Amino acid sequence: MDWIDALILGLVQGLAEYLPISSSGHLEICREVLGLQLAGAEALEFDTALHVATVLSTIVVLWRKFVPLCVSFFTWRRDDNFSYVCKILVSCIPVAIVGVFFKDTVESFFGGSLTLVGCCLLVTAALLSFAYFFRTRPTLEQAVADGSSKDPGHGVRWIDAVAMGIAQSIAVLPGLSRSGTTIATGISMGARRSAVAEFSFFMVIIPILGEALLNVMDMASGESAVINTIGWLPLTVGFVASFVSGCAACKWMIEIVKRGKLVWFAVYCVAMGLVCILW
Repeated sequence: MDWIDALILGLVQGLAEYLPISSSGHLEICREVLGLQLAGAEALEFDTALHVATVLSTIVVLWRKFVPLCVSFFTWRRDDNFSYVCKILVSCIPVAIVGVFFKDTVESFFGGSLTLVGCCLLVTAALLSFAYFFRTRPTLEQAVADGSSKDPGHGVRWIDAVAMGIAQSIAVLPGLSRSGTTIATGISMGARRSAVAEFSFFMVIIPILGEALLNVMDMASGESAVINTIGWLPLTVGFVASFVSGCAACKWMIEIVKRGKLVWFAVYCVAMGLVCILW
């Protein structure tokens, strides 16, 4: 992989992270089109580095919401922000279990054929369509208005956090959109689209930074597959490209997710999924 390939992958990651179309799946697609051959561990470590860049761009763009959450949590204020952070931590438990006990299995899905990516994109389309057409539970706003439920703060309940956390742990597969799966799950639970979109972007921060910490430890010990195979220059170029494109796209993409109809993303996922399978 040269720095131009890394630049393309970084730009794709930054743009695709905020839409329910699977950034990891699109990275697999780009690697196939560019003819890049990476082993599962190398591809996963490189993808994690790019995901760290977009996580940092999320923090930069949403810092006015992120900082109060950190202040409330670390000063133990026990307010809505503190409760919100606790819900984020709870949502991270399922994916942490997958990362600790099934890391080798997850690595085996990366750097392979596009058939899996295509099938997972079709699953993503089905989830988005279900959330759009078949949501039967009353929304949280309706429940609060009629007095049958209390406002949990930030529009996300504990049960929503648990369900979205389980969805996130399943969405480690390339092509199965993490944001699409978690947002579709939250909407199907009756939560507000804007609330679950924001929660979805926040809940990925801890798992990605945790995985990045492990990768940094591997780099320090000289055991990093991505450094030994790809090198520092492509990794740095991809990281910077992902961060810059993520910062530029974050607000725009979040507004699309908030206001747009998810069914159009489902149509795109079906089309791209079929292309991957036929490829």
